[in-house]
Parts: sequence; C-alpha cells; structure tokens
Amino acid sequence: MTVAPPLKLLGKVAVVTAAGQGIGRAVAERLRDDGATVFASDLNADLMANLAGVDKTQLDATDETAVQTYFSRFDHIDILVHAVGFVHQGTIEQCSIEDWRKTCTITMDSAFHIAKAAIPHMKENGGSLTTIASVASSLKGFPKRAAYGAAKGGVIGLTKAMAADYLPNKIRCNAVCPGTIDSPSLQDRVQELSLDLGSIEAAWNFFLERQPSGRLGTPEEVAAICAFLASDDAAFITGQCLQIDGGITI
Repeated sequence: MTVAPPLKLLGKVAVVTAAGQGIGRAVAERLRDDGATVFASDLNADLMANLAGVDKTQLDATDETAVQTYFSRFDHIDILVHAVGFVHQGTIEQCSIEDWRKTCTITMDSAFHIAKAAIPHMKENGGSLTTIASVASSLKGFPKRAAYGAAKGGVIGLTKAMAADYLPNKIRCNAVCPGTIDSPSLQDRVQELSLDLGSIEAAWNFFLERQPSGRLGTPEEVAAICAFLASDDAAFITGQCLQIDGGITI
C-alpha cells in the first residue's frame, strides 16, 4: 500500500506572483500540492486560465496602488514567493536608459512593492518570504546581462536586509537563485539570441554549454526549493541565497 507524503504546508496561506508560467506557475502548483491555500497572481490573467485549485487574480506587481489593494484582502499570510522579473539581453553599451529603467521597474520595484505590502500580514505569526533572484547577479557575472545582473543583485540585497529587519518577527527571508532554467522566459531569450548567432540550435547550445551539469534546470526543481523554504523544515534558514544552478557557480 502506497502512503501519501505528508502535506507539510496544510493550513498555510501562500501568495505567489508571476504564477502564469515558468517558475512562478511551478511554485504555485507545488505549494498547492503540499497543502497550502494558494493565491496566485500574474500580469497576464489568461496564462492562469488552466491553473487549477488556486485563487487567481490579475495583478501588475509594479503598480504600488494595485499591490496594496490586492494585499488588503488578507488577514494573514504565511508564505510569499515573488517571481516577477525581466531579462534584458545586452551589454551596458547595448542597454538604453529605457531598457535599464524597465528592468529595474519590473524586477526590483515589484519586489519592493510586493514585500512591503505582504510583510504587515506576516509580522504577527511569522512566515517565509522567498524572492526568485538569479545566479546572474551579485553572485556571478554573465555576458550580456548588465541590467539583469544589477537588478537581481538588488533583489538579493533587499532580501538580506529584510531578513535582518524581520528576524525578531520570525519572518524568514531568502533568495532562490536559479541557473539556466528551461522556461518560457528562456525560450524568448533563445529566439532573441538566435538572431545574433544565426540559428536556434546555436542559441540553445550557448545556454547548454555554460551549464556544467550538461542540462538545463526545470521550474519544478526550483519550486521544490521554494516549498522547502516555506516549510518548518527550513525554520533555521534566513538571509540566504540558495543556488540551484547545476554547478554554474562552482
């Protein structure tokens, strides 16, 4: 007789942003499957149409007023996973001020708005706040990731600062830093890079060859780390960058 694994997040309220696809969607599904009541949001509501078993709301995470209104519905929050981000592909010379501001607005401003709105709902009982950062950040420099690396480095810095500020409230704040993940975001970057390299195959090889593991990661592997951080098994972990990168930062 097969015994079902325990639902480690049963009774927990979880909020997940960018839940329409990729890492955010995998996180929402994993937290749901682990027993949490999941509130999912995305800028594109259509992407969440077939995301079952969760509460779904269209939300622009860069809009402070919209974010505050969304979070006003909660009495308390046990888990927050913020997965909003934007990848600009280019060196600093190839990054216009508009590209820079777009990257910072989507990646850093959204993290600021979401965390600022969520934390008051976590202070009474504590909880887990996880940001999706990247190994392309303060951890490691990558070609053509000037704006992206700076913005994700900012997310890591914000996460560590929040961990220090809210440790007395038993709010654990950690950053999950993926390597190259096979996601819709990566597929967009492959298409863009193929214009420079001459083919889709060359673009895929570019990303594969930089992974010492010889393969790409999956959104589900990142979601598993987020679920662990949300659980009581991670009760002594805060202010950390957990790298799930197939050895790319060795």
